[in-house]
Amino acid sequence: MSRLFAFLTAAFPLWILICSGIALVVPEAFTWFRGGWIVWGLGVIMLGMGLTLTFEDFKSVVKMPAAGIIGVICQFVIMPAMGWGVATALGLAKIDPSLAAGLILVACCPGGTASNVITYLARANVALSVLMTTASTFVAIALTPLLTKWLAGALVEVDAWKLCLDTVKVVLLPVLLGLLLNRYVPSLSRKISPVSPLISVIAIVLIVASIIGQNHTLILGSGWRLLAAPALLHLGGFGLGYVVAKLLRLPEADARTVSIEVGMQNSGLGTHLATKSFPGTAAPVPCAISAVYHSLIGSLLAGYWRMRRQGTRSASNQDTCGI
Repeated sequence: MSRLFAFLTAAFPLWILICSGIALVVPEAFTWFRGGWIVWGLGVIMLGMGLTLTFEDFKSVVKMPAAGIIGVICQFVIMPAMGWGVATALGLAKIDPSLAAGLILVACCPGGTASNVITYLARANVALSVLMTTASTFVAIALTPLLTKWLAGALVEVDAWKLCLDTVKVVLLPVLLGLLLNRYVPSLSRKISPVSPLISVIAIVLIVASIIGQNHTLILGSGWRLLAAPALLHLGGFGLGYVVAKLLRLPEADARTVSIEVGMQNSGLGTHLATKSFPGTAAPVPCAISAVYHSLIGSLLAGYWRMRRQGTRSASNQDTCGI
């Protein structure tokens, strides 16, 4: 059963692609998952992340290695800059200012929990990935509202304080609950942990498909800019994250991890915050589309890096046989 759960979890990009496609054609299949359902879904995702943490992990965060520090800095420098740059270059504000605000908001979000799965598939540094996701999630409580206010405040009205409170409620509280359960009720934590990644994947897929279904007319009618903007955002994040890591002489496994962590955002959080902060607007749409893109790009990269590593091993084995 655990192998089945692991397989279904690892295939999450496929589920996002399939369900997003269905949502565009049959939106009512997913639009029921809205409002309070999205809040609870995101809470489940964050709770699942908290269940994987211990108080000892926070000691590691305090003593973060160079790779972790580089990754978190890149997360909140490269992605917000890319979000603003892409939105400006493609003129999203001319179509609808809330679209530009939504893209900038998701760019200012922390790394997503799905990045841990992609890191594992890419044969990169999973421990570093979990460390970076944890650190960026807590840093985001302050930086996501501030960066969004700074970069998108000229486009739409951004209530940084409300954004901060929403981030605390949907990030800090569920993660803290998971952490406390892991510490004081370990038997319950052990029972939940094997299935929590799959439940998180289901919640992410439902959130993304719901937002796409609710805005299917806008997505289909907005032209190439709305589809191109999140793609460019994540391609830039993956690419620049890797380049910066290599320029700073990080090992290959760590460079791949930084690339994945920078390129993959917590789009579920972005979608929720956009819905709460910009009600009645199209701001959640770029967040939902970004979940599709970063999952697909991350999966393709993971497959490429995995094959490269296997190819290197095969060549090494042949050389050894020749000797």
